[in-house]
Amino acid sequence: MKSLIEISKDILTGCMDLKKEETLLVITDTLKFEIGKALYQAGLELGCESLLMSMEARSVSGEEPPEAVANAMLGADVIICPTEESLTHTSAKVEAVKKGARVGTMPGITEEMFTQGAITADFKEVEKRTLELTQMLTEANEAVIEKDGLVMRLNLQNRDGVPSTGVYRHRGSSGNLPSGEAYIAPKEDGCDGETLIDGSMVGVGTLVEPLHVTVKDGQLQKITGTGSEKLEILFTKPENGIVAELGIGTNEKALLCGNTLEDEKVYGTVHIAFGTNTSFGGKNKADCHMDGIILKPTLYLDGKKIIADGEFVY
Repeated sequence: MKSLIEISKDILTGCMDLKKEETLLVITDTLKFEIGKALYQAGLELGCESLLMSMEARSVSGEEPPEAVANAMLGADVIICPTEESLTHTSAKVEAVKKGARVGTMPGITEEMFTQGAITADFKEVEKRTLELTQMLTEANEAVIEKDGLVMRLNLQNRDGVPSTGVYRHRGSSGNLPSGEAYIAPKEDGCDGETLIDGSMVGVGTLVEPLHVTVKDGQLQKITGTGSEKLEILFTKPENGIVAELGIGTNEKALLCGNTLEDEKVYGTVHIAFGTNTSFGGKNKADCHMDGIILKPTLYLDGKKIIADGEFVY
């Protein structure tokens, strides 16, 4: 089996297209430090200017990093973030991307996830499928999720889909590592209905029973089921309970494991998230960004069936 450093080299060259003349910034925390250190060492061995910054783990996904970290991000060519909580939907990441950085975020990554599952996918195939679905999301005015007799409608008008292919070669490109999803920010007041989140949920993990979600005019009204008591942050202020995202998993190798980084990439699933969406075309800035994965959904885009009980049919 390859070492963490050898796998890190594969990720830096194959997914981030790191070049010797570039500056690599690895941002990690106290809980993911060994993975961060391996990526930093890999950068050194690949001959680039490699920097490592470690911070205290954030309390929730979407929480901003310290100002010193955010400032350092503005000067790097390639940024990779193995952290406990997600930096994907932070202003710090948005500003770094605007400066041209290529950013790969790895929230909740484990050493086990380095060697199996989504990271082992054929990313050329993942990229192709992800780009197709991203275009469909961009062109659609409405999405409808059906799950066990419940229906949720999401207004996508004038919003662009975003591809997270797991390959970030171009200036200002960013996404998760490993990856494989097409996603979009619905209109903040344009989601209505009910659904069951039955795969996993940020803040809870793998679900022992479904979470029943009710949304009106984009705002979370109620969430019930085992583990729902851990999601109080969604009700502490209105912005935290806004439906922020609709995503579609496109990675055939991804395994449901209770870690959203991988779970939301599982082929044929959809996920919705609550909270911040300003980093990908939305207007809602909140204290969190929390995803919930829906297994074996049926998904329609402008009336066309895209997924039928977890199987792509377009």
